[in-house]
Amino acid sequence: MVRDWRGRPYLVGPDARDLTGRPRNWMFWLPWAAMVAIAPLQYGYAAATPALITLRGGSALAALLPLAAWIVCQAVTAVPAIHLVRRGRLSPRGALWAGAALSGAALLAVAAAGGPPAVLIGYALLGGAGGGLVYGVCTETVARWYPERPATRVGFVTGAYAYGAAPLALVAGLDPHSLQPAFAVSAVIALAAVGVAAHFVRLPPPHWWPSEVDPRRHALDRLILRRTPPAVRQFSMGQALRTGALSRLAAILACAGAVSLFDVVALATAGKAAPWIALTLLITLNGAGRACAMLVSERVGRRRVLGAVLALLGAGQLVLAAGLAARSAPLVILGAVLAGAGGGAFYPLIAGLVREFFGEERTAEIHGVVYSAKAVAGVLGIGLAALPAISASPAAAFVLMAAVALLSAAASLGLRVPGRPATLPTQV
Repeated sequence: MVRDWRGRPYLVGPDARDLTGRPRNWMFWLPWAAMVAIAPLQYGYAAATPALITLRGGSALAALLPLAAWIVCQAVTAVPAIHLVRRGRLSPRGALWAGAALSGAALLAVAAAGGPPAVLIGYALLGGAGGGLVYGVCTETVARWYPERPATRVGFVTGAYAYGAAPLALVAGLDPHSLQPAFAVSAVIALAAVGVAAHFVRLPPPHWWPSEVDPRRHALDRLILRRTPPAVRQFSMGQALRTGALSRLAAILACAGAVSLFDVVALATAGKAAPWIALTLLITLNGAGRACAMLVSERVGRRRVLGAVLALLGAGQLVLAAGLAARSAPLVILGAVLAGAGGGAFYPLIAGLVREFFGEERTAEIHGVVYSAKAVAGVLGIGLAALPAISASPAAAFVLMAAVALLSAAASLGLRVPGRPATLPTQV
């Protein structure tokens, strides 16, 4: 065990092959594949909403209520899952097997075209819990196996949670009558991919560090210290709650998350004014933008990139509003590109800021509090998209969402590292 200049401990080695019998990249690609496989649970269902209404009848509110409940269940399950895995009270294998079974059952519940109670219980409650378990374990696994670049690696994996739903969005747009078989196939893929991850995924020992990276030199890297500096100290949960930064991060995630979820549902239900290619691009870029934003943030800083992606999200709302008002497919597609690029990147950026603001020791618990704001985002974003007034005037609704996104961008400018003075003291 060695320590750097801040006192952070590192257990250098042993090699991943000695611990698991496989290269370290297995512990990256297996969680990535699991996240791709369960992506239809959130964005896939949202994109399929119009087709589900056509096939089963009923109102938009009845079709979207299970999605809102799913998001709440997923957000509140992911938080304790990460906490229990970190404390050793829940094994990654057991959590992933449970997540595989619940996610597969949820997708089958949608494919079976049962009544509202069956969908609400089978998809929303069970599927939300399954999605939360898989999300929590996969992000924790990747962060633990890549401690030298946890935020970037986790951002890449969580991006799969969005763009993995693109094939289902294509099916919903091109052939709605094939949607139920597509959900059934997705259920089999989810059970297989998450099950394989459950069989092979293992966590490294506490404080594990790869032997090929010198931890002390890494801790003194000038670019890291300048662009993504470490926390002033290791904050406890109570200390983090007393800072203004934690509540501000949660508010930003709730507002930006509501806009992002609103975009998917509102664009899916906008009818002929929004071509299916715009929705597919929105979902794909929502995931791909996360990895790109994290790479850029390592060069220019996470707070700057967070403000930029939120401004991009706001700009996308304005272009979407103009495109829907003018019934211009090119404008709608451009707006979807902008909104997609900014509509998912804030999730890993906020997770990275939590680590940089409050330290590594309590990252899972503190980020769990921030991430739980996604439940509020789901209720707000989907609730607004389901209102009849929104359907009557989608352009005005997107203008409202632009204001929310730009307010979030403005709020990000006030983020400060807790415990670090804003200015250096002057010498007398």
